[in-house]
Amino acid sequence: MSAHKPAVVLVSGGMDSAVVLAIAREAGYDVHALSVRYGQRHTSELDAADRVSTALGAVAHKTVHVDLRSIGGSALTDDIDVPTDDDGHVIGQGIPSTYVPARNTIMLSVALGWAEVLGATDLFCGVNAVDYSGYPDCRPEFIAGFEALANLATKAGVEGSRFRVHAPLMRMSKADIVREGLRLGVDFSQTVSCYQADADGRACGHCDACRLRAQGFAEAGVADPTRYR
Repeated sequence: MSAHKPAVVLVSGGMDSAVVLAIAREAGYDVHALSVRYGQRHTSELDAADRVSTALGAVAHKTVHVDLRSIGGSALTDDIDVPTDDDGHVIGQGIPSTYVPARNTIMLSVALGWAEVLGATDLFCGVNAVDYSGYPDCRPEFIAGFEALANLATKAGVEGSRFRVHAPLMRMSKADIVREGLRLGVDFSQTVSCYQADADGRACGHCDACRLRAQGFAEAGVADPTRYR
């Protein structure tokens, strides 16, 4: 990775994308942070994305609006209950109702468009195939497939540039991500992970995102700064 190259980093406001942003900065990239307001119920994460982007030294932070609530189909964009620890489901068994159809494909596509405008060929995202909720668009096969698409479907790609999609957390456990974030100086108190956080960013403590986050901090032996309502 060459120093001072531009890169587009997807930043949700959660802990994983904050660590990815810090990894990109450490690698010497000029980070252009991108968030997507897609109609999610937990919009306080977008406030967190702005805080995290500023704190970790992004040269720019852009929020793009894409109305996925208009098609629904997810507990995050429709009137569907968010799964919690009292409904008997097991994290990672099956695809949960919090899966948002085509979300990562759409977000990476927007990031790809901005990257092409910036003259950047590096995209970063925080997908993870170890401690995750079973989403099909968080797997290595998806990242490889999107990278191939990026190089086929863009002016820059067909004219000889080579896009790369970096997913540095892909093989890391949540505990590993916590440790890496602390090494890089990430202030996890600025992040919001909960699927149904309130307007002030306070977490429910019961959804899959809250449970995975709490487990990661516990396994890392680090106090979790999450604020609960």
